[in-house]
Amino acid sequence: MKAPAKKMSLVAVLLLGCACATPVGVTHVSTQSMYRSVTSNVLSANRPSQYSEQLLTRLGLGERFDADPELVLAALRGPGEGLSREYLFVLSELSFYHAVKSQKSEYFLASAVYAWAFFFGPTDEGRVDPLDPRFRLAANLYNLGLAQGLAGAEAATVMLEPGTRPLPFGRIEISVDEQMLLWSGYRMTRFVSLGEFKVRGFLNRYRQAGVGAPLAAELTAAGEGPEAAEARKRIPPRLKVPVTAVLRVEDVSTGIATGNLKGRIEVYAADAATTVEGNGRSVPLELEPTAALAYQLEGAPVWDTELGAFLSALKPPSAEGLLMMHPYRLGRVPVVLVHGTASSPARWADIVNELQNDPKLGGRIQFWLFTYNTSNPVLLSASDLRQGLQRIRKEIDPDGRDPALDQLVVIGHSQGGLLARLMVTDSGTRFWDSVTDVPFEKIDVSPETRALVQRTMFFEAQPYVKRVVFIATPHRGSFRVSSFVLSIVRRLVTLPLTLVGGVAELAKNSGIPKEAVPTAVDNMRPGHRFVRTLSASPFAPWVTAHSIIPVTNAGAALGQNDGVVRYESAHIEGVASEKIVRSTHSTQSTPATILEVRRILYEHLGIACGLECEVSDRVDAAVAGAPKPEPPAVGPEEIQDP
Repeated sequence: MKAPAKKMSLVAVLLLGCACATPVGVTHVSTQSMYRSVTSNVLSANRPSQYSEQLLTRLGLGERFDADPELVLAALRGPGEGLSREYLFVLSELSFYHAVKSQKSEYFLASAVYAWAFFFGPTDEGRVDPLDPRFRLAANLYNLGLAQGLAGAEAATVMLEPGTRPLPFGRIEISVDEQMLLWSGYRMTRFVSLGEFKVRGFLNRYRQAGVGAPLAAELTAAGEGPEAAEARKRIPPRLKVPVTAVLRVEDVSTGIATGNLKGRIEVYAADAATTVEGNGRSVPLELEPTAALAYQLEGAPVWDTELGAFLSALKPPSAEGLLMMHPYRLGRVPVVLVHGTASSPARWADIVNELQNDPKLGGRIQFWLFTYNTSNPVLLSASDLRQGLQRIRKEIDPDGRDPALDQLVVIGHSQGGLLARLMVTDSGTRFWDSVTDVPFEKIDVSPETRALVQRTMFFEAQPYVKRVVFIATPHRGSFRVSSFVLSIVRRLVTLPLTLVGGVAELAKNSGIPKEAVPTAVDNMRPGHRFVRTLSASPFAPWVTAHSIIPVTNAGAALGQNDGVVRYESAHIEGVASEKIVRSTHSTQSTPATILEVRRILYEHLGIACGLECEVSDRVDAAVAGAPKPEPPAVGPEEIQDP
């Protein structure tokens, strides 16, 4: 090749190389890649955010920070006076970054202190723009810095105790508001950081973004008097209370400058407060209600006792089996959840999680949970529920001042629906007449047996129960209850001795035919006199009833079942609404079921359902394609024991 040709080739190569990568330019990447590059930070990646890196680069301290982070942090703080929000934010993030690397708790606490100053410290700048991405990140640095700066020896625990803690530039003297550690007859003693857990098993994880370390508090009894004991009566001691801890730093700017800070720990229970006052304005608290509920249910004995409670005659774990998830709140309508056979209150977890975190419902309802031995005769369990409701209303509102307690909603799943129905039914003498021709007033038995029969065989509608919801309820029995199943259940189940003894006394002294005491499974056999009698008993006129009926397949519900209960058994006349959902029998976690329960509670409280109901209805209509045919009325005699 001649010399001129070689020169031209070399020039072409150089020009081609320059065209491939100019010193300054852009590279096309995906939206996700670009977004990650500009939003990554110390909490989402193993590197500080662009805001911290920009300042380090501008000051020529990037490499120096990698080599000696404590020296650079001290230089950024300087004398600690007149720190701008830019410097406060960078100090907070870089302190957290170094704390993670070194596991030095004083740098976690420093991160929280700097973040508090970023929000609430006096500066010449205006308030932080809520659209500034540093706003949310600084709150997270405060929350996690506080939790990890006060970490205990046990994993995820947080020590909310008074004392002096070191900081990289001094110390902070911490006090604790002891009164804020008391909750409904208990003292909150052990705290677990919820920010360190991944939640499983729920449809959704609900969080409220704000300030403060979201924790789950464990409980110990506080006080020995009758008032303290009464407060603890309905709240199980294993409950984990969702709380938020706030370290309020006094005169934070002066403290950073002098190295001597004072702070006060305040603890806010989520059922009592959702905001905190800071710098003259109301600020949301960081809340993790779903994580707290999941932590409570992790490894809880309630899962292991579901079948045990079905087989055993042991008493439920609370007086009359009614439990509260938090102290009674004046003006909130009670929603009583009644589980089904071989089940437990834990099965309501998704409904509680979804509706308790609904912004329209959360402050207007309170969940009460009924737990019972589900093998006991349905009439006995229903009498326990009725007695429990009557007593709890007297306990919490002896003067009858709260009108919300006269607007109860009872929601029952499966067998629980039968218990709910008995709360709104005037049975008269129907149940008694179904077993004997002897008038009740003529039986010759002990006062104890008479009282037992009276409360289990005669029901009056409770005037304070205004609405009931039946979910997968076998009003005419379950086709799964066969003779084979009954024979096994009768051999395994232990019934209460008082009940067995009372029936024996009736047979001996009153001429009533002696029969084996029926279990709840007997009661749910199609054609059994109990379901025939109950289905013939009308609702009280003031009651509004609803049915939610799961079936497993698409198409018309008639002739289908949910694996346990046929549609024809769950369908009853006289309800205000009937919702068909595509689900198996355990439908409490099905979104369509929860949406319908939400709609019913909105209706009960006079709340417009809004867009969610409209969207759900549109989808249902599109899937159905045509109006559903009206189901025929079905009598008890049409359903036979298979």
